[in-house]
Amino acid sequence: MATQRKPDAVDTILAQWHRERPDLDVSPMGTIGRIKRCAALLQRRLDETFAAFGLSGWEFDVLATLRRSGAPYCLAPTTLFSTLMVTSGTMTHRMGKLEAQGWISRVPNPDDARSSLVQLTPEGLALIDRAVDAHVANEHHILAPLKAADLAALETRLAQLLSALESPTGQ
Repeated sequence: MATQRKPDAVDTILAQWHRERPDLDVSPMGTIGRIKRCAALLQRRLDETFAAFGLSGWEFDVLATLRRSGAPYCLAPTTLFSTLMVTSGTMTHRMGKLEAQGWISRVPNPDDARSSLVQLTPEGLALIDRAVDAHVANEHHILAPLKAADLAALETRLAQLLSALESPTGQ
């Protein structure tokens, strides 16, 4: 037996399309529209936590990437920009801002004298450790209304969708 749910903004959009174009199967708009709406609402709630630490989302991402790389919390700029899916120019600009804040430093690469590495400073490490604690607590809070079984099912379905989108045939 299906459970009743409260109509949402996506339902309104779908109803409008059904009225205006009854010849179209707009059902994918429901799924994709809800994913997009969830993503926007999630980002807003994540950004609130980052802001409490004086961080933007991208600053958190860079510092967290360095932190989870393990001691000495140091990566090549190319590894950073490919992991974060940004261009090298964007990464250079971002590193400059993080360096000015005192959260990262550029250090010589012992394996290649022509290049440098990006490393968390002690201040950056302390900041990201505090911020990631709050971030994880926030994520737990966001997901708390979902039952464990529903959350597990959602995780499985999202992993399936991600796999399909990332596969060469999913393009």
